[in-house]
This record gives sequence, structure tokens and C-alpha cells, in this order.
Amino acid sequence: MRGTSRASLGAAKHRLDAALPGDSVAQWTQLGEELFAVVGLLDREPGLRRALSDPSRDPAARSGLAIALLDGKISAVALEQVSALVAGRWSASADLADASEELAVIAMAKAADADGALDETEDALFRFGRIVAANPGLRSALSNQFAPAAARQAVVTDLLEGKVAGPALRLITQAAGYPRGRSLDASLDAYARLAAELRERLVAEVRVATVLTDAQRDRLATSLAAVYGRHVHVNIVLDPEVIGGMSVRIGDQLINGTAVSRLADLRRRLSA
Repeated sequence: MRGTSRASLGAAKHRLDAALPGDSVAQWTQLGEELFAVVGLLDREPGLRRALSDPSRDPAARSGLAIALLDGKISAVALEQVSALVAGRWSASADLADASEELAVIAMAKAADADGALDETEDALFRFGRIVAANPGLRSALSNQFAPAAARQAVVTDLLEGKVAGPALRLITQAAGYPRGRSLDASLDAYARLAAELRERLVAEVRVATVLTDAQRDRLATSLAAVYGRHVHVNIVLDPEVIGGMSVRIGDQLINGTAVSRLADLRRRLSA
């Protein structure tokens, strides 16, 4: 998003924070569901999306249009969030739908947090993304845009229902059913980042050859938090090519301490 849209999204996130009590699992879940429904409406109706984000129209008129369309169809809390959202300034009409999706994901993450399941939700998003990436048949089934969204969502439900937290299941089924032009992996990664940001955390992808103990994982998270000055959520990826040590990726930054990396560095030095 460009600067104008980023500012409007930032304001919308601040409003969302104060929308409901922090411990209300059911209300945050409902709000997330309703915001996802709004995303679907905006994606299906590009003319409406343009009308609701048209900078030449008065913000109050845009809000009035949203209220006229949605009053009685979504809760008062959701309607307040949407009417304020469309009153913002958007660099492109697609940014309005993207912002609505981010708010929906954050609301679901808040539901998970209120239920004490935020860490589990982040882990489930990460793990399922890696499972799909490693399973061509499953990836094909969940990426088949000729299959109805409900069918793709049913596959996810059959695989995960009762095995992951409710908010995680809802986010994964949303990503599978309505990819919005992204791969499933990309959607899950984006959702996981938004969940991590809920507590201003960074997400570290750590590749190791053998499983870390809980104590080792905790020490690693503590060490990374000391370096970055923020809490770091650690996702572990088992990778036999690591051989020894580990590699840590946080955003675009790679910290490579594997034996393979050190051997490659040694070979470069010898050949210089």
C-alpha cells in the first residue's frame, strides 16, 4: 500500500483495538467473520468497491452508502468499523478490500488471544503452510480454482477440525477458500505475520537438522528478543541439509550459522 492507504489502515487498526473487550472470544470471532464477509462483497463487486473508496466523493457520503447497504446485515460493531474504514482515503480501490481483510485477520487473532490460543494459532498457520508446500497432491487440491470454495474449505476442515484452535481453523479455511490472487502459502504467511504483530512480535523461521528441546527453543527466543528488542515467536523447520548449527530468518534478514554455510565460506576463502 502507498502512503495514503497505509495511514488509513493504521488508523483503522487503532479503532479496531478499542472495538470490543479484550477477553471477548465470541465477539471478536463474530467481528472477524463479518469483516471477512465484507471482504468477499468488495471482491465480488468492483463497482461498489470503487464507489466506497472514491476520493472525489465526500467521506460522509461513502460511509452513508456503506451503512445503507450493510445495516441490519452485520453487527453494529462491524458496521461502525466498516463505515469508518470507507471514510478513509485510499490510494487504490483494491487497498480498501485488502485493509478489510487485514482487520478481519486481526479480529480472529484477537479471538485467539482472548482464548489463550494465539501461540497455537500462529504455529498452526505456519505448520499447515509447510505441510501443503511438502505435499503436491494436497497443494493441488487446495489451489484448484475450478473447485468450489466450499469444497476446498471442506478439505481443510476434514484435515484439521479438532486438531487446531478454532481461530486457526477459520483462518486456514479462509485462505484456502478465498485466496484473493495469492498462493495458499503466501496467505498463511501473511496471516501469521498479522497475528504476530498483535503483540508487536517478530516471527523467526529457524532451520535446524534435529528437533530443539523446549528449553533450547526458549533460550533461542530469549536471545533473539535481546538482539531485536522485541518478543520473537520462533517457528522451527527441520532441514537435514543444515547438517549442524542453524539458520534464522526474520523478515528479509538471514542469520546463517549452519555448518554448510561455514564450509561454503571456507571454500570461498581458499579459492580467493
